[in-house]
Amino acid sequence: MKLLSRFVFWISGWKLNIGWPKGVKKAVLIAIPHTSNWDLLYARAAFYLMDIPVRFTIKKEVMVGPLGWLIKSLGGIAIDRKRIPGGRKQTYTEAMTNMLKEAEELVIMVTPEGTRSYAPKWKTGFYHVALGADVPIVVGYLDYKKKEAGIGPVIYPNGLMQEQIEEMMVFGRTVTAKYPEKGIR
Repeated sequence: MKLLSRFVFWISGWKLNIGWPKGVKKAVLIAIPHTSNWDLLYARAAFYLMDIPVRFTIKKEVMVGPLGWLIKSLGGIAIDRKRIPGGRKQTYTEAMTNMLKEAEELVIMVTPEGTRSYAPKWKTGFYHVALGADVPIVVGYLDYKKKEAGIGPVIYPNGLMQEQIEEMMVFGRTVTAKYPEKGIR
């Protein structure tokens, strides 16, 4: 996959801005901005080239047969919303928090917008996951104007969610999305 990723970056003229924080083995990685299906191709290639073992979550029901094998090979991990004490199903946030708590090394990629369309507010589950698992939030970005993929700020959740999310959005406004009108404003 690394060789294929190198080819994708070479043929398309993209470059890397590598800056993974030293010593961070567990994190929530937010991939911003997310306005196109192309984002997954470039982001996935970038993280292969940076040697960052990024994973992304998907419903366990999708992870069957050939499609499941393909998704798993790209870094997909199944979310099992099993029943927890009290009889209710655990939320995605709870499942991801538990995955991070139990793992020795795990980086879970999330798109905070939750859509490829314009989203004036981000979903906050990624923040709650990082806070609950006591891991940093690392901002990964794709800048289509510069043709650059890289790592931006590292945020250690402190409970001041709105202020910290705004800090990440301020950074996000400095990079150009594939479709800028759908990006962070």
